[in-house]
Amino acid sequence: MRRIVKTLFSRRIQVAMVACLVLGVMTGLRAAEPDFLTNLRELTFDYYQRYTPRPHQPAPIRIVDIDEASIAEIGQWPWPRTRLAELVRTLTDLGAAAIVFDMVFSEPDRTSPSQLITALDPGAPPELKRLLQGLPDNDRHFADAIASAPVVLGFAVTPDPTDGLPLKLAGTSFAGEDPVNFLAPFSHAVTNLERFQEKASGIGSFNVSADDKEGIVRRIPLIVSDGNEIYPSLVTEALRVAQGEKGIVIRATGSSNESATGAAAVTAIKIGALRPPTTAKGELWLYYNADDRHPERYVSARRLFDPEQLEGLLPAIEGQIVFVGTSAVGLRDIRATPLGEQVPGVSIHAQAAEQIISGQFLSRPDWTFGLEVLATFAAGAILILALPVIGSIGTAVLGAALVGGLVGGSVYLFRVDGLLIDPVYPSLSAVLVFTASTALLYFLSDREKRFVRQAFSQYLSPELVTQLEKAPEQLALGGEIRPMTILFMDIRGFTPISEQLTPEELVSFLNTLLSPLSDAIQAEGGTIDKYIGDSIMAFWNAPLPVPDHAEKACRASLAMLKLVDRLNEEDAFGFKARNLKTQTVQIGIGLNSGEACVGNMGSARRFNYSVIGDAVNVASRIESSCKAVGANLLVSEETRAAAPDFAYLEAGEIPLKGKSEPIKLFALMGDGTLRQSAAFETLSACHEQLLDALREKDTVAAARALAEAKALAPAMTPFYDRFDDHLSALSSAADSAA
Repeated sequence: MRRIVKTLFSRRIQVAMVACLVLGVMTGLRAAEPDFLTNLRELTFDYYQRYTPRPHQPAPIRIVDIDEASIAEIGQWPWPRTRLAELVRTLTDLGAAAIVFDMVFSEPDRTSPSQLITALDPGAPPELKRLLQGLPDNDRHFADAIASAPVVLGFAVTPDPTDGLPLKLAGTSFAGEDPVNFLAPFSHAVTNLERFQEKASGIGSFNVSADDKEGIVRRIPLIVSDGNEIYPSLVTEALRVAQGEKGIVIRATGSSNESATGAAAVTAIKIGALRPPTTAKGELWLYYNADDRHPERYVSARRLFDPEQLEGLLPAIEGQIVFVGTSAVGLRDIRATPLGEQVPGVSIHAQAAEQIISGQFLSRPDWTFGLEVLATFAAGAILILALPVIGSIGTAVLGAALVGGLVGGSVYLFRVDGLLIDPVYPSLSAVLVFTASTALLYFLSDREKRFVRQAFSQYLSPELVTQLEKAPEQLALGGEIRPMTILFMDIRGFTPISEQLTPEELVSFLNTLLSPLSDAIQAEGGTIDKYIGDSIMAFWNAPLPVPDHAEKACRASLAMLKLVDRLNEEDAFGFKARNLKTQTVQIGIGLNSGEACVGNMGSARRFNYSVIGDAVNVASRIESSCKAVGANLLVSEETRAAAPDFAYLEAGEIPLKGKSEPIKLFALMGDGTLRQSAAFETLSACHEQLLDALREKDTVAAARALAEAKALAPAMTPFYDRFDDHLSALSSAADSAA
């Protein structure tokens, strides 16, 4: 018993410990933030954008697309710089607020006359060389066009060694920590020719987020650093030039309005009147809308070289920030977005500028990290606390509600405020905590059930074993005192029976008799304590509570007597068929009710679930008195009081071995039906008259009542023979006194 209950109480502790361990690991893992969790989180945010893309709002952004049709009409890329100069002048004439090239011009134009001279054969005519020298230089034409327009050029950060760094045109000022000290520096860059840089209005990096390992562009840096200087991005420069600003302002931790605690980080970037939210690295979270659903964003470059279409393009270009890029697949500037689209790289810069101008942002503030760690811990802790209180099903429902709340709250904050808060990891953590807890709980419960069945299947009915499996908490730790009813059964005349049987026949006889008798006990919720040779010891009200234990014990005892009668009638033992001296079997049963100590008793390796105490000894002595009293079933006064609705006849006060005073016993004759019958009522009245006469020592009245009782119940002759002896003793005493 101690092992079962110890297991019961330690089960909850074990489950809680494992659940807390899993929760601790999951919370620690979230705090460590490994790459795979970052990827999982960003994939979640991708799906948010797919289901709720950025609503389109008109913004002064256009893309001049060097598309397949333009290349087919004008010629293969790269085009002569004179063409690009013409493009710049046309856009300027149409009133573009800024002309932004999503490309880098790092080499001279190969079609420029100066480049053709170097490519001439040494034997070429001198006149041809002089002719080429007299032609205007293509790059100078392009540089002049750049100088006369609000042109922004791009540069590319690269790990490969290059000749120099880009020219810095935008002024930068900062408040707080200098971003140069904490931004990851680049070492090399592919830049434009110096003559182009000197003429440009702005120069910015067109690299996308370097953290994007899956090829999906989710962020772009608004500023970059070479370790000495801060450079704006292409989008930042486009917005600065379009507003006519001289520089940008960067706010970092340590400024007057920002806390200096924690790691140094960018907290804000101000571009003229615009102030987009950034990550700690100065990146902008990109909030996309479907590129293919907004063709008005694009203008094919070939249209700008067609004079007949220029007038119609005026509304599309005037006052717009015009990004010049390519969608031609062969030029290899196609990028993946969270929406699952493949878009030109220039579209990413254009959409970034759109969302900054329209104020449609995604943001992931620093406090989201702490919130997600707290949500991970809190969701798991709630389930751990709920499991022992509301059970697995209730906890599953609660867990589903928590997951629904986390996901629903995250989606709501995304749609309303553009906040990026991860619900997936806290939800997965809660599910894992619940799964680990319930799996362990199931394992331990199953182990308990197997132990309970193994320990009690020999003592209890299958129904009680099943009930005990479902509610092992009803077991008490160690031995306990509780009111019980104890039964002892013994075979009358067992020695003569055993003498006329072989050992094999004796075992068969005992099994034939004890099996149905044991079934009768278990059918009434009794527990078989042990078999003692030809005897059975059983009890009620343990290990499971049995409120009416005395009544059940009485019903089981009466059923046992009926079973023995039936077995005798059917010659189930074969005594009559073999014409043995003893042809019928008789049993005696004693019942007593009282407090006793019950529990597993024995050694640590071998024990029995048993009951001890004075009530047990009395029950054994009552059974031993059955033969002397002449009754097959005797009960104590306590049992009779606990089960009054049966038919009893008082046997008188009987001296029991080990007891200093005689104990009043009763012969249990039958159930409530017999008790209410007219015949038994007559016999009971006659029996009471007999007892009263004996108490009054009225031998005449006693003799009359005794004769009447024998006549009413001939089968009770052995029971009443003892009263004959008592009456004879009274008569002898009266004669001696006379």
